[in-house]
Amino acid sequence: MTKEKHEIKAEVRTVLGRKVKTLRKKGLTPATIYGKGLESQSVQFVTIALDKMYDKVGESTLVTLNLGKEDLPILFRNPQYHPVEGNLIHIDCYKVNLKEKISAMVPIEFIGESQSVKDGNTLVTVTDEIEIEALPADLPEKIEVDLAVLETLEATVTVADLKIDTSKLTVLTDAEQLIAKTEEPRAEEVEVAPTEEVAPGDVPAMNQKTEEEKAAAEKAKEEESKE
Repeated sequence: MTKEKHEIKAEVRTVLGRKVKTLRKKGLTPATIYGKGLESQSVQFVTIALDKMYDKVGESTLVTLNLGKEDLPILFRNPQYHPVEGNLIHIDCYKVNLKEKISAMVPIEFIGESQSVKDGNTLVTVTDEIEIEALPADLPEKIEVDLAVLETLEATVTVADLKIDTSKLTVLTDAEQLIAKTEEPRAEEVEVAPTEEVAPGDVPAMNQKTEEEKAAAEKAKEEESKE
C-alpha cells in the first residue's frame, strides 16, 4: 500500500511578537521552522489549511512544506492552543534529514470490539501513543490495536503485543508498558478534580532530543515574544 503524501503551503512571515494577533484575525496562523543546521525562520499558514492538515497528520507524519521555491520535509511539533477558545495559535515545523532516523510519538488507534466489554466490564486504556524511532518517511501515521483480543478480564494488551514492522521501526517505549485492559465495573464513580489549565506559552516542545533542537526552539520562542 502506497503511503499518502501530504503537502501544505506556507509564506515567509514578517509580523512578529504580539503583533501576530493581527495575523490570526486575517485567518493566518504563525509558525516557526527550525532544524539541524538550519537558521530558524518565521512563517505563516492559512489557518483553515493548517487545521485540516494537523488534524489529519498530527506530529508523527512527514509533511512537505512548500515555501516559495523550496520544498522542506517537516514534522509538526509543539502545537500551542488558545487557553480559552482552544484553537491552534502557533506551531513549530521541524525540518528533518530524510536519511537520519528520528524519534516521534505515534498515536494508537483502537479498533474492534472486546468480548469482555460486551460481558459488562469496563475498557481501560492506559496509553494512547508510543515512541517510535525510524527514518522520517517510515514513521507510521498511527498504530492499530484490535480490542478483540480482550476476551476476558485476565487479557491485556502491552507494547510487546503490537504488530510493528521491526525491520523499519524501533520501539522505544518499554515492551511491558500496558496499553489496554478491562476491569469489573465500579459501584461508584470517583469524582476527578479539574486539572489546572496550561497557557499556550507553557506547553513544552515534544520529542526535542538534541541540545541543538532545544536551542532552536528556545530561539524561536524568544523571537515570538518580541514587541
